[in-house]
Amino acid sequence: MAIRNVVQVGDDVLRKKCFEVTVFDEKLAALLDDLKDTVRKEEGAGLAAPQVGILRRVVVVDVDEGFFEFVNPVIVEAKGEQTGYEGCLSVRGKRGIVTRPNVVKVEYSDRKGKRKKLVARGFFARAVCHELDHLDGILYTDRAEKTENVRD
Repeated sequence: MAIRNVVQVGDDVLRKKCFEVTVFDEKLAALLDDLKDTVRKEEGAGLAAPQVGILRRVVVVDVDEGFFEFVNPVIVEAKGEQTGYEGCLSVRGKRGIVTRPNVVKVEYSDRKGKRKKLVARGFFARAVCHELDHLDGILYTDRAEKTENVRD
């Protein structure tokens, strides 16, 4: 397990669409472990593989409901609406107001390739949507009504 460097806005990797994971092996497990270590060190709510320079459909989310690993995730249903502030480990020193679904149903694989389903609500849903956007080269700033500078 290792702490990875978090890529910053302006790096082309953040704007590319990620590839599906087809091999569930030790290399994937190591990436998931590294994402976990990195998001916790950075004190974030989530981290996607492209944020560490890897173009694979892999994200982790670390919220009050627990720590979650999503491989090849897809939002299959979204309900409601919530508007609030978001920040990003790849967009340091800024935050923005973004509207997201209040509830999302996600289908994904775990690190061993087993398909699963999950319903996320509130901030958990916001974090899932934010991280899954990274897999398609979308940053929260693309969706924000406005952005502002913040102090670290």
